[in-house]
Amino acid sequence: MAGSAPLSRGLRAGQAWFHRLDDGRLQCDLCPRDCKLKEGQHGACLIRERHGDAIELTSWGRSSGFCVDPIEKKPLNHFYPGSRVLSFGTAGCNLACKFCQNWDISHSKELDRLQDQANPQQLARLAGELGCHSVAFTYNDPVIFAEYALDVADACHAQGIQTVAVTAGYINPGPRQLFYAAMDAANIDLKGFSEAFYKQYCGARLAPVLDTLAYVHHETACWLEITTLLIPQANDNPDELRQLCQWIARELGPEVPLHFTAFHPDYRLTDRCSTPASTLELAQQIGHDCGLHYVYTGNVHTRDGGTTHCPGCHSVVIERCGYSITAYQLDEHGHCLACGTALPGRFKPYTGCFGNRRIPLRVHP
Repeated sequence: MAGSAPLSRGLRAGQAWFHRLDDGRLQCDLCPRDCKLKEGQHGACLIRERHGDAIELTSWGRSSGFCVDPIEKKPLNHFYPGSRVLSFGTAGCNLACKFCQNWDISHSKELDRLQDQANPQQLARLAGELGCHSVAFTYNDPVIFAEYALDVADACHAQGIQTVAVTAGYINPGPRQLFYAAMDAANIDLKGFSEAFYKQYCGARLAPVLDTLAYVHHETACWLEITTLLIPQANDNPDELRQLCQWIARELGPEVPLHFTAFHPDYRLTDRCSTPASTLELAQQIGHDCGLHYVYTGNVHTRDGGTTHCPGCHSVVIERCGYSITAYQLDEHGHCLACGTALPGRFKPYTGCFGNRRIPLRVHP
C-alpha cells in the first residue's frame, strides 16, 4: 500500500464523513468546521480534499516523521508509566492556533513534508520490534487523518499494541464515536476556558471540546488525561484557571489527570514571554484547591511538577525528573505499596523507564 499518492481515498468501511449540499458542494462532517468544498478544494485542515463525489484523505500512509518517545512526553502519567511509545503524525490541522509549537507541520500546505511512508501493518510490526507498548498519533491532530489512524489502530491491536491520541478533541459526534472506540488513551488539549480565547487564538469554539472531554470520559474505555498550555496574558488568569479546574472536578471527576505546561514564543505569538515557573505552580495549586487529585506541570522544572501522590496516604508513588522515573511505589495493578489504594489509570508490572531519550526514525516502504 505504501508508495502511491494518495494511498487511500479516505473512505473507511463505507463510512462517509461528508454529504452533498443543494448547491452541489460537499460538506465535510468530520469536525465542527463543516468545510464546504467545490471540486479540487481542500478543507481548513489542508489534507482532506474533494475529488468528484467524495472527500479524500490525501495523507493516508504518509508521515512527517517517526520517533520513539517516553509515554510521559505525550504527556500521559497514568498510562503504563515508564513505557516507550512510537510517535508519528502527518501534516495539517483543523485548528488555527496562533501559538502552535509544531506549526511547520500542522500548518504546512506542502505534502512533500510527508517524507516517510508506512502502511498500518508496517507500523504495528515496527512498534513491536522496538519494544513500544503503544503507538501515538501526535505532532498534528489525528482527528483530521482519522481513517489512517483507525487503520493503524486495527493493525496495532491485532499485535497487542496500544494506541494513543494526542488531540485537541475538535471532532463531530458521529466520527467521534468511531475514533475514540479505537483509542486506548488520549491526551486532549483544553486550550483555555472561554469562547473568546478559542475564537481569538485558535479559530475554533470551546463547546465542542468540552463535549468531547465529557464523551471520552463517560462513554468510552479510553483513558483520558488533559493538557492546558498556559500563555501569559491570554489564558493564565487565575479566575479562568479556577473555572477550568472546577469544571473538570464537577463534570469529569477529581481523578482525571491535568497537565499545565509552559508556553514558549512561536509561530504568530512571539510577542509574549515564556511562561514562568511561578505561573505553573500557581495553576497546580489552584487545581489541588479545586479538589483535583493529579495536577502536573511540564516544559519547565518545578518542584513536584511530575510527582504522583497517593490520594489515600499522600505518599509519593511515582517520582519523576523530567520524563524519567526516579522512584516507583506501585504494584503491577497500580495499587500504592504503602496503603493499597488503587490509582486511576492503566498499569502493568514495572520494569524500568525509557527515560528522557528521544529516538528519531526513518521508515521505508
